[in-house]
Amino acid sequence: MKPIIKVENIGKQYRLGNVGTGTLSHDINRWWHKVRGKEDPYLKIGETNDRTKTGGSEYVWALSNINFEVNPGEILGIIGKNGAGKSTLLKLLSRVTGPTKGKITSHGSIASLLEVGTGFHPELTGKENVFLNGALLGMTKKEIAAKLDEIVDFAGCNKYMDTPVKRYSSGMRVRLGFAVAAFLEPDILVVDEVLAVGDAEFQKKAIGKMQEVSQGEGRTVLFVSHNMASIQNLCNKVLVMDRGTTVFLGDVDDGINYYLNSNRELNHMNFDKNEKRPGNGGLKFLSIGLKNESNKQINEVFSGNLLNIDIEIEIFKKIDSPRFRIQFMDLKGVIRFLCNNNFSNKESLDLPEKGKVTLRCVIPAFPLPKGSYLVQLSCFSRNGTEDDIEAAIEITVVGGDFFKTGREQNSSEGVLVKNNFKLLS
Repeated sequence: MKPIIKVENIGKQYRLGNVGTGTLSHDINRWWHKVRGKEDPYLKIGETNDRTKTGGSEYVWALSNINFEVNPGEILGIIGKNGAGKSTLLKLLSRVTGPTKGKITSHGSIASLLEVGTGFHPELTGKENVFLNGALLGMTKKEIAAKLDEIVDFAGCNKYMDTPVKRYSSGMRVRLGFAVAAFLEPDILVVDEVLAVGDAEFQKKAIGKMQEVSQGEGRTVLFVSHNMASIQNLCNKVLVMDRGTTVFLGDVDDGINYYLNSNRELNHMNFDKNEKRPGNGGLKFLSIGLKNESNKQINEVFSGNLLNIDIEIEIFKKIDSPRFRIQFMDLKGVIRFLCNNNFSNKESLDLPEKGKVTLRCVIPAFPLPKGSYLVQLSCFSRNGTEDDIEAAIEITVVGGDFFKTGREQNSSEGVLVKNNFKLLS
C-alpha cells in the first residue's frame, strides 16, 4: 500500500532569542555557501531540543532526523512530553511552516486543528468561517452548503452561527473548528491537543467521529494527546517523541508503556535542581515530600488517611496571584483528581518576592484506591505558567480503610467518596 504521508529525515531549526532567520551577516554567509554549491553552514550547528540543559549555541533543533510513514485509513497517535516537538511536527505536516531540511510527501487535502481558533477569522461569523475554511480546502460553495447543517448540528452552535467568532468561548471555537475539519471531508485530519478544552461530552463525540472518519470513510487521522486512554481507544499506531526526535513507532500498548516508563525516569532525574522547564521562570519547584498526620516522611499513601504534601519552591520575582495545582493521574495519563489553592483557600497565598519557601497542601482523606499514580506540579499566575512538571513523582497508594468499615477498598476505578445508602421503601 502506498503511504499517504511519508516523512524523510525531517529537521526544523530555530534561532533562539530573536524573531527571523538570523542576522544580515548570517544571510550573506548562507548566500556565499550556496553560490559555491556548499551546504548551509548553520545546518551543522545548534543544540538538541533538551529543556533540562542550557545550550551554548544561539540555534536549536526543534526537530531532528524524523522518519515515518502513515498509510491511508490509519490513526496515528503522537505522544511525548511538553516541548518534545509534537506541535512543531504537526505544523510541518499541515504546511503551516516548512522544514529546515528533509522532505515531506503527502497525497490529498489536509485539515488541521492545531490551536484554539486556528484558521478562523475573528471578525467573520461562524457561518462565514465555515465557507472560508471549505474554500481553502478546495471545495465549492455548493459542496460546503450541503455539509453546513451537519457541521452546525455537531458543533451545537446553531444559535451563534451569525455571530462573529471573536465573541465565541474557547470551547465553542474548538467545537466549530473540529466540526469544520471533520465534516468537510479532508483526506488527512490533523488534531492537536485542543480537544482537551472541550467538555467530556464533546470529547466523546469527537473521538467517535474520528473513528468513523478513519474506519468508515478510510481517511487518515494524526492525533496528539496527553490522555493515554484516548490514545489507546482511538489509535492503531503510536509515535513517541522525545527532545525533537522519534524514539518509538509501532504498537499502541507498547508505545504507551515505553512513554510512561521513560517519562517517569526523566522527570525524577535532578528534580531538586533548577533545570530549565516550561514557564516564565518566576519560581521553580525544587522538591516534593509526602508526610502523614504525625508529620513523618512516608513512601506509601493509605486511602482515607490524611496526607500532607510539602513542596519546596524557590522564588525569583514577585508572583501576581499565584495558583498552585497538584494533579493525580493514573499511569494512562487520566486525571483522577486535583488540588488547587484557588478553589480551597479563602485568601490568596502571600508569597515573598524572593527566596525559598515550603508550601503545604493538606488532603484530609486521600480519595484514590490502591495503585500507582503520577503527580503533576503546576504554578500559574496572571502572567501565565510559572513552572510545570508533568510527572514530578510517582506515588504508591495502599488500599487503606477509607470508609472506616474494617474492609479494604480494592477498586481500581473511580474516586472514593463518603456516602450512605438508605432503604426508603
